[in-house]
Amino acid sequence: MLTLMTKILSLLVIGLILLPYGILAQSKNLFNGKDLKGWHSDIPDMDKDTKLKSPFLVRNGLLVSLGEPGGHLITDAEHENYRLDVQYRFAGKPGNCGILVHASTPRALYAMFPKSIEVQLMHENAGDFWCIVEDIRVADMEKRRGPKEQWGTTEDKLRRIMNLTDGSEKPVGEWNDIKIECLNNSIKVWVNDQLVNHGFDCTAQRGQIALQAEGSEVEFRKVVLTPITTFSD
Repeated sequence: MLTLMTKILSLLVIGLILLPYGILAQSKNLFNGKDLKGWHSDIPDMDKDTKLKSPFLVRNGLLVSLGEPGGHLITDAEHENYRLDVQYRFAGKPGNCGILVHASTPRALYAMFPKSIEVQLMHENAGDFWCIVEDIRVADMEKRRGPKEQWGTTEDKLRRIMNLTDGSEKPVGEWNDIKIECLNNSIKVWVNDQLVNHGFDCTAQRGQIALQAEGSEVEFRKVVLTPITTFSD
């Protein structure tokens, strides 16, 4: 009996030791550092001018969004219930960019943006939500989104939901860490370990992930997805 109990206890200890490694093993690098395998681009202006080149490329092991022409780099696969860890920086003059989660119908807004929830990367606004034909709620909605009668998800509506903090971003040229957790119908966002947004009652729970080309050159050196069952503290 003692030997059996000893074996059981040993197996439990081994299991506890290996558990974190099992969690880590589920993580997936969405960017392999070499090419854009697993992604595809949607650049509307390239439909009209075949001489245009995609704004998305790999340079010195980094995924780069040149900013122009405008469009999106989109994962081939759909995802749900995950943490997305991204490191990014503005390569030159800071400006606009974003990460879209729960992306689906292409060009659903302004014949450019896929139906999604955008997590803003725009300089000094990182962590804002933008509703793109999908919707999400936060605490203090009228304070952070504006008059309720003007809320909406299409071109002429109030779609921006401001983040909770100021000064979360690092100086231009330094690498920022942004963590996005999507779980069921809620989304949490951290910028450099500060919680900057928490939305709930989202109208989508799964979809593709997209990176934007929206006017400014941005470099990405980490895009890692990990399945989750609970939110981080």
